[in-house]
Amino acid sequence: MKQFGARRARASRWARVPLRLVLVTVAAASVLVTQFVMHNTGSLPEINLQNLIKPRPVAIGGVASVIDGDTIEVHGQRIRLNGIDAPESRQYCDDAKGFEYPCGRRSAQALDEFLAASRPVHCSFVTWDRYGRFVGDCTRSDGANVAAWMVEHGEALDCPKYSHGEYAPQQSKASAARVGLWMGSFQAPWDWRAQHSDDGPTTAPLSVLGSGNAGCNIKGNISAEGERIYHMPGQKYYSVTLISPAKGERWFCSEAEAVAAGWRRSKR
Repeated sequence: MKQFGARRARASRWARVPLRLVLVTVAAASVLVTQFVMHNTGSLPEINLQNLIKPRPVAIGGVASVIDGDTIEVHGQRIRLNGIDAPESRQYCDDAKGFEYPCGRRSAQALDEFLAASRPVHCSFVTWDRYGRFVGDCTRSDGANVAAWMVEHGEALDCPKYSHGEYAPQQSKASAARVGLWMGSFQAPWDWRAQHSDDGPTTAPLSVLGSGNAGCNIKGNISAEGERIYHMPGQKYYSVTLISPAKGERWFCSEAEAVAAGWRRSKR
C-alpha cells in the first residue's frame, strides 16, 4: 500500500506541471541530442530551438530604422533580412584605389536611403534566427525587394546557406559592374565576424540608442577622407553613424564643444 501511495503522489506532482513546460523541456533536450549527433556525424540539418518554442508572428509593416546593412527595426521588432549578409557596422574594406573606407556604415547608409524613397516597408516572416530575431522577406511600398536591391548594388552578399542561391544573379551583376563592395577588395562578413568574435558586439546599440548619456549624444565621426563631422540627433545619418574611439571618433555634449574640438556639423 505504501508503494501504491508513493506512486499516486508522484503522479499527482507530475499532473501539476504545466504542459507547456513539459513540451519545452522535451524540445530542448531533443535539440541538445540532435546537435550532439550533428557534431559527431554532420549528417543532420541545423535545428533552431527558437522555432520550437516561439509562435509564428504575422507580417510586420511600418517605417523602418536601419540597424546595419542587413538588419532593420520596425515597431520595436528587430528584423534580419532573409538570405543576405552585409558588412558589419565596424567593418572596413578597400576601394578601387586600395584606400580603406567604412563599408559597414556605407552599406547601412545605402539601405537607409533606399527604404526612405518608398515607405513603409513590409516584411513577411520566414523564421526565427538563433538570437531570437525575426528573419523576413521585406519589400518597400512600391514592391521592390529590399534584399535583392542590396545585393544587386553591391551593398550586401548573397548568403547561399539561407537563400539557396536566390540572389546569385544579382550578385553576379554587381560583381561584373564592380559596384559597391565589388569596386575594390573586401572580406566576406561571415569571415570578418569569425576573426573579430572576441571584439564585442558587431552592431553597437549606440547607433540607435545614443551614447547612454542623454547630455552627450552628439556623434563625432571621421569620414573616409579624414574629415571630422559631427551628427546631431534627428539628422539624416545620425542613426546609422557608429562611433569608434579607436579611430579617434568621439561623443560630444554640446555643439560648442564639437566645434571647439575641430569638428564641423553634418550638412544633412
